[in-house]
Amino acid sequence: MKIPNKDIIEMYKKMLKIRQFETKGMNLFAEGKIPGFVHLYIGEEAVATGACANLNDDDFITSTHRGHGHIIAKGGDLNYMMAELFGKETGYCKGKGGSMHIADATKGILGANGIVGAGHNIAVGAALSAQYKDTQQVCICFFGDASTNQSTFHEAMNLASVWKLPVIFLCENNGYGISVSQERHQAITDISVRAVAYDMPGITVDGNDVFAVYEAVREAVSRAREKQGPTLIEAKTYRQRGHFEGDPTSYRSDEELQKWKKKDPIPRLEKYMLENNVVSEEELKKLQDEVEQAIEEAIDFALNSKDPDLDTAVEDVYTDLKVEEVRVR
Repeated sequence: MKIPNKDIIEMYKKMLKIRQFETKGMNLFAEGKIPGFVHLYIGEEAVATGACANLNDDDFITSTHRGHGHIIAKGGDLNYMMAELFGKETGYCKGKGGSMHIADATKGILGANGIVGAGHNIAVGAALSAQYKDTQQVCICFFGDASTNQSTFHEAMNLASVWKLPVIFLCENNGYGISVSQERHQAITDISVRAVAYDMPGITVDGNDVFAVYEAVREAVSRAREKQGPTLIEAKTYRQRGHFEGDPTSYRSDEELQKWKKKDPIPRLEKYMLENNVVSEEELKKLQDEVEQAIEEAIDFALNSKDPDLDTAVEDVYTDLKVEEVRVR
């Protein structure tokens, strides 16, 4: 299937938004302007972008602790995202969730999640709701390689298979579970082989090739919409930063990092676009400038937003505490 040039350009813009958002976030965190932890998606942009390019506005995704890319690819608002990273009241979670808990149910974004493997069963629930209401909605469940060792992964795969739910399990295999390489925590090389146990298609693709991801997910989404059940897709990719900002990454070699940087998904797509006359050099530069401006505007929005009032500390959260107790603590 030939992808129209306008769609390729849109995917490029999404990938660039993710890269620029994460790069700015990295720098701002290093300057001490962003509280908490941040887990960056730099190097993995093709997975979220290629996958979400197949979704409608009312389709669902579940995300992870490394969720900024998924949220941007699904149409999340950059201003609200950046404000949430800064802990501002204008953020998606009014400054209370931070990097790992951004959600926007109006766009089908059912939440980033700090708990490893927590998204699997949420995705199955979303898919069950779509099946029960007999809609054409599907859900893509993003997760990492190490989370496939969790019981939630196997429970979700089993139930989705038994009930033929419209869910796509998309494993972003970046080679590491925190600092533990895949070869040390799994006896298999390709996570996609685990689909066999649940009688569903399993496929491994180059996660740094946005077209490969797009095509694999397109087929899986088509199966799901036609009520043929779930698919497991493994996208082999690599995070160019540490597990979190501040991670010394002493567990991997510089040679390995440089090898993967040569496979960086963004320069690969730029090369394709220029060689196939999708854009000119001038048009490419214009797209880059547009994205950079959007990110700068998001930062300005965050910096000019108010901090949450202490009186709202226990609003919208599950707690028995009262504001007076928060003040004392």
